Amino acid sequence: MTGLNGANILVTRPAHQAESLCRLIEGQGGNAVRFPTLEIVAVPEPGQVQNILANLGKFDWLIFISVNAVNFALKANGGKIPRLNSVRFAAVGLATAQALATAGLAVDLVPGQGYNSEALLASSMLQSVGGQHFLIVRGEGGREELATVLRGRGAEVDYLDVYRRVIPVADNAEVLGLITQHQLDAITVTSGDALQNLLMMVAPQYHGLLLAIPIVVVSGRIAQIAGHLGFKQIVVAAQPADTAIHEAVTMCLTGK
Repeated sequence: MTGLNGANILVTRPAHQAESLCRLIEGQGGNAVRFPTLEIVAVPEPGQVQNILANLGKFDWLIFISVNAVNFALKANGGKIPRLNSVRFAAVGLATAQALATAGLAVDLVPGQGYNSEALLASSMLQSVGGQHFLIVRGEGGREELATVLRGRGAEVDYLDVYRRVIPVADNAEVLGLITQHQLDAITVTSGDALQNLLMMVAPQYHGLLLAIPIVVVSGRIAQIAGHLGFKQIVVAAQPADTAIHEAVTMCLTGK
């Protein structure tokens, strides 16, 4: 078997972030089944975001959790994020760092590998942070690990929530048809919320079939969630990048 040979791959990324992965799948002969299980929307009161971004001088560090954190901060603040010499910028991953660079913002810290909060916390620059003031730019209800550890090291930490995650309104008829006909070959998931939402968007009577389908995730943490939910075959991509997800899908289905 070469390429993906018509395999049906469920892509659960938010619609505005899915096309790169879909093109990679389709370019190798697969069928990308677009089924967003997560929608990213701006917080309802952008004025609060604007007020904090107008007063960045009190912070030593800004940490951006995701590309969405960058883009929605820019959107709320007229396309600009102030860059003060006294404030250092950190990004959790390479894609987030690139989003900042595209906005003209130099990044002082990004993990060389790992692309998560734990990798960022392992950096030598964040070991002695007593008395420093951090602002974590993120979506509502994000993980607490980063703030908890920084506070444990003596830092002061505030949050700036610039977006929220909601369950999309979607027609699941195509997906249910593929599941019941045993024609859905793999599922790709890039966040714990997206995975939880997938099960809510597929009726419980189909869960047994769904859980038997190979699932490709982008971190050990999401793999643990998938295992807890009952997925039987879980593959972790080497990175959260679309190319790595595509490679993991290909390896899962073809062994190559």
